[in-house]
Amino acid sequence: MTEAYKNLELRAADRVATLTLNRPEVHNAFDDVMLAELLDAFERLAGDESVRVVVLTGAGRSFSAGADLGWMKRMVRFTREENLADARRLADCLDRLHRLPKPTIARVNGAAIGGGMGLVAACDLAIASERAVLGLSEVKLGLVPAVISPYVVRRAGEGKCREFFLTGERLSAAKALAAGLVHRCVPEEDLDRAVAETVATLLTSGPRALAACKELLDKVSETPLEKMNEITLRMIAEMRVGEEAQEGMAAFLEKRKPSWHSDKK
Repeated sequence: MTEAYKNLELRAADRVATLTLNRPEVHNAFDDVMLAELLDAFERLAGDESVRVVVLTGAGRSFSAGADLGWMKRMVRFTREENLADARRLADCLDRLHRLPKPTIARVNGAAIGGGMGLVAACDLAIASERAVLGLSEVKLGLVPAVISPYVVRRAGEGKCREFFLTGERLSAAKALAAGLVHRCVPEEDLDRAVAETVATLLTSGPRALAACKELLDKVSETPLEKMNEITLRMIAEMRVGEEAQEGMAAFLEKRKPSWHSDKK
């Protein structure tokens, strides 16, 4: 599968889709057009059962510099209602990425600033090149990282985000790793290998189990502890009698690989 967008490139092969932000001349900054394209791409990928893993990255030397300068210039003249509708585009995009029913990997090949950091945090896993720089510099513009904050705070926690939000500091990939904003930090020349290793690991697991894990994590983090028991008991009971778990348990007992394993076609 190859889809042609104005600002994106979407390619899928061997159960893996790679979605590339493709505006390298402006460091893959996004505007309302790119956000609409991203939302469309996420919708397509959510419904494509041939795709098991999604990799999100940027063309050229940057992941994403956040909001496009021209878009920001237009925002200055927006009314409150127009700003609300505009912010909702980014919120919808991040929500759809976060809730994709398959694992997502941010391949952070370069700078991820502001909303670009939001895209990284909305992915399940993030693997960064050592040369990548990450930042939440909205306060330098008299703004706040409001729309992306739920994802960034979940990833790094309130304590670290209090520092990063208030200082607007640019973070090295190593510091981002220490803060939990990314999961791995590797030399630039090893980035593709590291992503491929993670993809291969994900492809050895049941696709429905992976989707259920994502749903479970959301419910655990959003639901008071006293209400979780019934949810988790119901989920594991339903999973156990499902076709995928039956195959997984049978394969384990029979000392063979399950039908979904990456060595199976």
